[in-house]
Amino acid sequence: MSVKVAVVTGSNKGIGLAIVRALCKKFKGDVYLMSRDVGRGEEAVKSLSSEGLNPKFHQLDINDVNSIIAAAAFFKEKYGGVDVLVNNAGVFCKVADTTPFATQAEVTLKTNFFGTRDMLTHFLPLIKAGGRVVNVSSFVGSRTLNNCSPDLQQRFRSEDITEDELAGLMQRFVDTAQKGKHKDDGWPETAYGVSKTGLTTLSMIRARRLSKERPNDGILLNACCPGWVRTDMTSDKATKSPDEGAITPVYLALLPAGATEPHGKFVSDKQVKPW
Repeated sequence: MSVKVAVVTGSNKGIGLAIVRALCKKFKGDVYLMSRDVGRGEEAVKSLSSEGLNPKFHQLDINDVNSIIAAAAFFKEKYGGVDVLVNNAGVFCKVADTTPFATQAEVTLKTNFFGTRDMLTHFLPLIKAGGRVVNVSSFVGSRTLNNCSPDLQQRFRSEDITEDELAGLMQRFVDTAQKGKHKDDGWPETAYGVSKTGLTTLSMIRARRLSKERPNDGILLNACCPGWVRTDMTSDKATKSPDEGAITPVYLALLPAGATEPHGKFVSDKQVKPW
């Protein structure tokens, strides 16, 4: 019987670390904490080891496609694939951030949308039958969707939008933001929100593709909102602890064998939300 494996990106702190902690307790198999910075990742593994848990570590920078390819090769060689993938890595510019909006747009979309898309491109072929894929998105993405132009809303909600069309829209946001013209083009003033609108839409597209291309494999892929969580990306006014923020991602990562739903949905507090 081969050993099962769960992989959590961007998990040396915050919600990602809390997801690894919960999976170490509940998932029957190896759990990998992954981070861009080796030192911080190994420190995080040590802190969980001191709690009596046994995560493993692998370096991963989702902004570097060669890093993704190397990690995918490692899991294919060692485990023959992946059973649970939680795409948690992401960046957020705080409201008080003085970085020019054009830069915020480029940096935020690069990681939250394009980096996660590269992860799905290289890791989805490795997901084993019965596997679970969770993309950590945000309620900010839903709110942003409602503030987009009617034309953009229609495309993001459409059942026939392709991944290429979506990537083109995300790039269009970055390009118009560079020129200070994004509002004229129907976009709201939030790079983080647009990145998460894109990620939730991408999750739906990829879920539809899985249903079509691997109909008998029972793989469930969803996007979720962890809630407003106290991390160094948010504020201490946030209502949830990281461990509370991990509840919905972990619930989706551990949906029981044979479950057929949720799939291709946006889930918050374990409930499917309208999109």
